[in-house]
Amino acid sequence: MTDFPSLARRRLLGLPGAAALTCLGLGAAPAGAADIDLSRQRLRIATYKGGDRTLLRAAGLDKTPYTVDWAEFGAGNLIVEALNAGSLDFGSGSEIPPIFAAQSNTRINLRVVAVVKDDVNSQVVLVPRDSPARGIADLRGKRVGYVRATTTHYYLLRMLEDAGLSFADIDPANLSPADGFAAFRSGKLDAWAIYGYNVPLAKSQSGARVLKTANGYLSGNYLYYAHPEAIADPGRHAALADYLQRLRRAYQWFEANADAFGRIYAAEIRVPEDAILELFRNRSQPRRLVAVADAEIRSQQLVADTFAKARVLDAKVDVASLWDRSFAGALGAG
Repeated sequence: MTDFPSLARRRLLGLPGAAALTCLGLGAAPAGAADIDLSRQRLRIATYKGGDRTLLRAAGLDKTPYTVDWAEFGAGNLIVEALNAGSLDFGSGSEIPPIFAAQSNTRINLRVVAVVKDDVNSQVVLVPRDSPARGIADLRGKRVGYVRATTTHYYLLRMLEDAGLSFADIDPANLSPADGFAAFRSGKLDAWAIYGYNVPLAKSQSGARVLKTANGYLSGNYLYYAHPEAIADPGRHAALADYLQRLRRAYQWFEANADAFGRIYAAEIRVPEDAILELFRNRSQPRRLVAVADAEIRSQQLVADTFAKARVLDAKVDVASLWDRSFAGALGAG
């Protein structure tokens, strides 16, 4: 795949800085963006195992003109914590972690800058192969693992409500994905609400069975977050615009090469290829990166209101202030 022109080469195009951003489809940058040399920029970016870093490499889009310091995380809530602490410039996760961060902090150091429309069929409640459970109602009194302040918290809450139950009717266990996997394999959990590569891993290694998927409960919106200081800094803003364009094209590449990437992904996370190919072929929707829009903000507000109604949050959270539209130019074109 031929990559788009590097911003570091804008002088060769004979364009001033802001004009070059527009012509490259990267939109308007903050004041002071003219003549930015991306080779002098550095971004601290979170990824998941087998995630964006691996995808960019597979798509041939990983040779950035700026330096990227990668940090691997196992859950979006941990990425939000790192962003809020100032340890990251950029990361991703679901709609849920920023809601909890907004409730817990008088000043939250992240903004949502882009949205990935992606699969929800890989967000599931698993039970052991020999479990007698045939529906969520059968989890009454059972020990159920989940990850607080993530999608699993949200869809488990809603599934229980649909079954006439609440968290008070189960024995909930807030566990990290790694601890949850260990507890599930050892028989210490009767069910496990989990996502991503943990699903085929549990199915292939311990014979786990899907009790219910989150399709119909989750929006399929997954968010990219940036630290406000990185957004405000002209150099890092320009680098982030470039990075988002690379992600956008990487997702397009993925849709045309899902099986090929599935084999790469399976090798990286050490899961049988067949399990990953099944996961990718069963996606609920195509993967694509879009700019911030009103519909995505309303979607997150609905999630926040659901948590508040269930008294998981102490008070209503207004999510509108968490969103930033300054990368619309980078992502708005088709």
